[in-house]
Amino acid sequence: MSFFLATAAAGSVIDTTFLNFDLGVFEFFGNLHNEVLTVIAKALTALGETKYVVMVALIGLILILFKRTRKYGLALVFAIIIGTLLTNIIIKPMVLRIRPYNTLQDISSYFGWYQSAGMLAESDYSFPSGHTTGAMEIAVVLCMSFASAGKKKIAWIFPVLAVLTACSRVYLMVHYATDVIPALFIGALAGILGYLISSLITRKCSGAFFWHRLDLERLFVKKSHKQISAKAATIACLAAWVIIFAISFTSVLHAGGDTLRCAYDGEYTCYNEAQTGSKYPAIDGKYYCKIHWKELNGQNQTD
Repeated sequence: MSFFLATAAAGSVIDTTFLNFDLGVFEFFGNLHNEVLTVIAKALTALGETKYVVMVALIGLILILFKRTRKYGLALVFAIIIGTLLTNIIIKPMVLRIRPYNTLQDISSYFGWYQSAGMLAESDYSFPSGHTTGAMEIAVVLCMSFASAGKKKIAWIFPVLAVLTACSRVYLMVHYATDVIPALFIGALAGILGYLISSLITRKCSGAFFWHRLDLERLFVKKSHKQISAKAATIACLAAWVIIFAISFTSVLHAGGDTLRCAYDGEYTCYNEAQTGSKYPAIDGKYYCKIHWKELNGQNQTD
């Protein structure tokens, strides 16, 4: 019980310790708000959306089925698994930091910026930023992959985009700066570990029989009598990425003001997104976010 109370207080300690810093960063981004930058911020935040990260992981699984791209597919999958475990399974339930649009709603300047940015909403805790972790873990894998292929001029673009994704989360007022900064390091760690694990597996298994037999390209060549060119493979990967990004970006553009909000109205009015699925059924006809649904059902918040 004492451990739970200690971890439950961690979010409040971070809030208090870094309040002035976080408010200063919010003010910086709030003063930049305009319609064009908001659309750009939503495009950047789409690079860390859960559905985007999941679909990239699926691409990674497909790449594993081709011998030429197996190393990169494994790196993506391992990086995403590690980042998800660290951020969503371990740290978020330990720190229990409430979203800024809930804790700072009495500060009129902040809440005005939140409204002008579109009032996006999440349904879980704030620290660390899952979007930032997701964007950075993928970016680091891509950076290391392109760099190892001798394309260093392209490689640096991916981490820069991940940092901009982190900035977009603060611009949209759904995360504190002190949520996204640690998430950048967590994502980088996950990406590096994913790439190193993939490289180790590739070296250890490169001589194994199954490593060569498990190759969809062999089946393609056998049926078509043609080799898959590097250009065709690149175009296919790029097309898949465009589709994934478009799906993610569209969902972000349509999120915000009309989102069904959590019905909790206790020490603050909860602006988290309410959950309406079978896993979180209505309580007395009202829908709640993941946090308050568990509280009202008497569940340990670390479940």
